[in-house]
Amino acid sequence: MPTFAELLADSRRSAVHLEMRDVYGVEEEDADFAAWKAGHRHDPDDRASWWNPFLTAVSEAVARGVEFRRARVVSVPVTDYIRYEHSCTFQNIAAGESVRWLPRRLTSDLMLPGNDLWLFDGRVAKFGLFSGDGSFLGNEMSDDPEVVKRCVDAFEAVWERGIPHQDFEV
Repeated sequence: MPTFAELLADSRRSAVHLEMRDVYGVEEEDADFAAWKAGHRHDPDDRASWWNPFLTAVSEAVARGVEFRRARVVSVPVTDYIRYEHSCTFQNIAAGESVRWLPRRLTSDLMLPGNDLWLFDGRVAKFGLFSGDGSFLGNEMSDDPEVVKRCVDAFEAVWERGIPHQDFEV
């Protein structure tokens, strides 16, 4: 299975991410999330303290013309994890992403996939699989045109209703 980096390197037009969980238990975020819960907040002006290889990959892709969009479906009131994610989203925006948030109560009439996903150039879907507690389990991919189309349609429906990051309050 191609890695995220390989899929991104092959992308020419777009990379979009649909997130639908209220809690993620991703190991590489554990220390940062714990620090946030203890009161630490990243300083947007101290870029060296929060910039990372993922953000570099995003900014390089954006520089070559790839449009990055991220849509997050969240329950309201939000969880602590979503508060943390919201407070760090300035990093995604600094790298060149556009981010929107959609309260889950506004999605009842939408047909959404059962898993988070990335779509690359509207040609391949990479699904992120998570356990009930948010632990990452792995990925599945599909380049089946019907599956990809349904995922593109779902993302676009969320995006259309989504609230731009700067206007979404937690």
